[in-house]
Amino acid sequence: MLLDTASLYFRAYFGVPESVRAPDGTPVNAVRGLLDFIDRLVKDHRPDQLVACMDADWRPGWRVELIPSYKAHRVAEERAAGPDEEEVPDTLSPQVPVIESVLDAVGIARVGVAGYEADDVIGTFTARATGPVDIVTGDRDLYQLVDDARGVRVLYPLKGVGTLQITDEAVLREKYGVDGKGYADLALLRGDPSDGLPGVPGIGEKTAAKLLAEFGDLAGILAAVDDRQAKLTPSQRKRLDEARPYLAVAPKVVRVAEDVPLPDVGTALPRGPRDPAGVEYLGERWGLGGSLQRLLTTLSV
Repeated sequence: MLLDTASLYFRAYFGVPESVRAPDGTPVNAVRGLLDFIDRLVKDHRPDQLVACMDADWRPGWRVELIPSYKAHRVAEERAAGPDEEEVPDTLSPQVPVIESVLDAVGIARVGVAGYEADDVIGTFTARATGPVDIVTGDRDLYQLVDDARGVRVLYPLKGVGTLQITDEAVLREKYGVDGKGYADLALLRGDPSDGLPGVPGIGEKTAAKLLAEFGDLAGILAAVDDRQAKLTPSQRKRLDEARPYLAVAPKVVRVAEDVPLPDVGTALPRGPRDPAGVEYLGERWGLGGSLQRLLTTLSV
């Protein structure tokens, strides 16, 4: 089981009242919410291995170089050295180091790699996996990894993590008309304002799905642009032809990397805390109470 950790703690932050606070009054709603998420996921799915995948760089320079608008609207501060600072709610930012400390003390593997997003870490773990993989994320970009033949699913939270959409290829075909491999092409054609991806003007989700059904993939669509016998409307042909510079670079930006240099970490689901004293201190310092104890109990079963 691979967790898109930032996606989940953002959901926890907005789903748990900010009145949930540490003894000193600091909000810990994202911390406790995430621990509750993980507890429920382990209870319901009992993975053999669990990795909390992190954004070491939420806006990698190599993606921005190809498409400068990539996530540009979410930049709080540009930095010459190191990743740009992401716009994050004031009361969430201080909770992230607490989340990291708690995961480390509990013994849940936490992996982020410089120059890559959590999506890329997830993509690489998935590519290397020898058995089924469940990816837990509120980000539909990772639908591109769904693969029935390899047992790769996305568990997409609809309400908390008690209600998850178990996303396999049948769900993707029903909702979007594509399978996992086709989802990245669909996404780059239609664009995604939340990621600053312009897409091809005039090509929405339904049109993109029809084009992919007709021509197979992005390469097939571009070949059809050059083939006057191909079934494209004049406006579609014109728009796709004009979008060639974008379409030449978009696949590298949209598709998750599968060759991230992952560190050598133990990914087995822990049965007991790696640092019992640390867990006790963090639980008291941040008032994590039942959320932390429930997770420890679930892990020990």
